[in-house]
Amino acid sequence: MAGRTDTARRRYEGFVFLLLAVLIWPFIAVGIVAGWGFVVWMYYLFTGPPGPV
Repeated sequence: MAGRTDTARRRYEGFVFLLLAVLIWPFIAVGIVAGWGFVVWMYYLFTGPPGPV
């Protein structure tokens, strides 16, 4: 009986890993990059572009 629960648990852990690796983390990464771009855009909106004036 213990062998069957171990197999089910490994399958569940593999499913959760694939869910995180394929679906969730790419969206988080894109959100972080987009958020940083928005912050920089707003900063430049208020302070002007970088470089000599």
